[in-house]
Amino acid sequence: MKKSLIIVAHPSIQTSVINRRWLEEVKKYPELFTIHELYPSYPDWHIDIAKEQKIIEDHAGIIFQFPLYWFNCPPLLKKWFDDVFTYGWAYGSTATQLQGRKMGLAVSAGGSEKDFSQAGRCGFTLPDILRPFEMVAKYIRADYQPLFYFNGAISDPGVAPQYTLADLEISAKNYIDHIKRLA
Repeated sequence: MKKSLIIVAHPSIQTSVINRRWLEEVKKYPELFTIHELYPSYPDWHIDIAKEQKIIEDHAGIIFQFPLYWFNCPPLLKKWFDDVFTYGWAYGSTATQLQGRKMGLAVSAGGSEKDFSQAGRCGFTLPDILRPFEMVAKYIRADYQPLFYFNGAISDPGVAPQYTLADLEISAKNYIDHIKRLA
């Protein structure tokens, strides 16, 4: 059985609480998951397209793990999509590399669950905000999986976290359960 690929796009994983904890948990299962961190891999932002495509081809499913940045992914991940998902490989009439492959997102967001609602500060839910990723999956004929997310990840100095350590531990365990379903 092929492993699932966790593509992590966090520009400052060492200062992260949520994404770093998720990675700590994923690392307990090296037989199931391969972790691929984009920022350490490409500090100069020169993405090796052939290498990235081969990494994907060698895995069963893909999870893109990142913090929400201005209602989108961090910029290196956007560039990664633009560079790696090429015509003829990811999309187009002859492209089959991603067809049927499970693909999902694991996202940490600073706002609360209430903020990410139609009545909240953002006016949209996280699945609504992240709909372009679902559209990408559909366009490349991948099998888009339900979103995994953690709200309240904001870490402003002087502001108390909106979560407890117990919440964080539950989230890490739930993340593993979620991504195990990708295989």
